[in-house]
Amino acid sequence: MKKRSRETAMPDITPLIDVVFLLLIFFMVSTVFKKDELALLLNLPSVTEGEAQAQAKKTLILELSKEELAYDGKKIDIKDLGKRLEGITDKKMPVDLRVDKDVRYERVVKVLDELKKYKLNNLSLITNK
Repeated sequence: MKKRSRETAMPDITPLIDVVFLLLIFFMVSTVFKKDELALLLNLPSVTEGEAQAQAKKTLILELSKEELAYDGKKIDIKDLGKRLEGITDKKMPVDLRVDKDVRYERVVKVLDELKKYKLNNLSLITNK
């Protein structure tokens, strides 16, 4: 009598590997797009109290560091800020101002003066919780 050899059944894991790689690619691509929104690495001040604001449809994002200014994710010179702001027709557009905590107060005042000059008063100062 001959002994029957029994082969162990191995499940096919190829579809599982495909799904894992697709998820990995999806998360890698989506995080890259999120980083493009901000141009400067800022050390924001922290607050203990405050409420989060709901994000509006179109928001102007200004970032201010010790040496640089970014307008909607693109670095510009602080002298060119007025030219950019005069092109805004919607004066109720929300403006998010992200300021590094080590920036001199004088630079912050210059940016606030430009915003006031073009009547962009819907301003939010962005901080860390």
